[in-house]
Amino acid sequence: QVQLVESGGGLVQAGGSLRLSCAASGRTFSSYAMGWFRQAPGKAREFVAAIKWSGSSSYYTDSVKGRFTISRDNAKNTVYLQMNSLKPVDTAVYLCAAAGRKWVPTTTDEYDSWGQGTQVIVSS
Repeated sequence: QVQLVESGGGLVQAGGSLRLSCAASGRTFSSYAMGWFRQAPGKAREFVAAIKWSGSSSYYTDSVKGRFTISRDNAKNTVYLQMNSLKPVDTAVYLCAAAGRKWVPTTTDEYDSWGQGTQVIVSS
């Protein structure tokens, strides 16, 4: 397993942007698929985006397509989530996760390690 620490959350106005980072410990980061999930108060954890271990493939939930971009830097053991055109409905705790899979997992039970999360609040 890897240890994950998210950063970059905060308060932003609707239409604004934030860039989340997730730093991973361990020498095998490049072998993990990485994902971003979010959880709003009283709601289930929701898949947002994921990227293959190599960075060659990525997937997004429909509601963020065209606005969010996931990327990774294996040399820095870090995965990013660039969030543009933010909306109040994007308000949630954002968590990154790691999965020892060769495909790109999109469900919570496929992921092995989780960070503590970073809060994103989008005001209208």
